Amino acid sequence: MQPAILEHANITVKDPDAIANTLCELFDWHIRWSGPAKDDGYTVHVGSDSAYLALYAPKEVNTPLNIPTSESKASFDHTTLAHVNHLGIVVEHLDTIEKKVFALGFDTYNHGNYEPGRRFYFMLGEGIEAEVVSYTSDKTSPLS
Repeated sequence: MQPAILEHANITVKDPDAIANTLCELFDWHIRWSGPAKDDGYTVHVGSDSAYLALYAPKEVNTPLNIPTSESKASFDHTTLAHVNHLGIVVEHLDTIEKKVFALGFDTYNHGNYEPGRRFYFMLGEGIEAEVVSYTSDKTSPLS
């Protein structure tokens, strides 16, 4: 029996088009579908042919009191139940992607060079943290 495969995750955001466009530019993903969604909302499916993120914008956004309004990593709360701590995205050329991240105006942090790969993190927007990891990059390459 084959193990199950994660096909998608659905995340509530304010501006699905902006997040999707950033993901497409950084990771060569594409918009698989976009259109009307549950409760008069709007959704964009962005990813590859085999997996995607569903970025859902409800008609009215409910912002609980415990959700930080700041985009800073210092206010990022990893202790809230049912909160997505980060998106883990595997790439072949970590340094190339980091240069793209900088070109789009994002800052990177938490660089790690440990088995089984190299990684860095950045805040994608709307409180969404992304971990970019490479298992194939030259592990002795300096980070930009």
